[in-house]
Amino acid sequence: MKFLLRFLTWWNSQTLGTQVYTARKGVKVGEDEEGNIYYQTRDGKRRWVIFNGVVEASRVSPDWHGWLHHTYDEPPTKAPLAHKAWELPHQENQTGTPAAYVPPGSIRRPEPVARSDYEAWSPR
Repeated sequence: MKFLLRFLTWWNSQTLGTQVYTARKGVKVGEDEEGNIYYQTRDGKRRWVIFNGVVEASRVSPDWHGWLHHTYDEPPTKAPLAHKAWELPHQENQTGTPAAYVPPGSIRRPEPVARSDYEAWSPR
């Protein structure tokens, strides 16, 4: 069953075709803190990532994203970007999870916030 899932689906991990292509033409460039592995072809023209777990594009950190899209020539393992002290660590997209951002006044908040900037209209 696991073989069939790998053969037919891409969202569980790499497909069989990607695994064969990576084995034949891929050169491992590095790995990020989440365990995603980054590859490129020997001539450096194509770059890709093999996700560790669920395939979700927001799991790629900004440093590796820049390398994948040819913004930077050197991968973050060789030339790490300087980060500011105020920058938070990278997080994947939290939409659809309990950790998702909920703005003040939203009906999804557990305890509604009293609004002082709004007054309901009433006819006279």
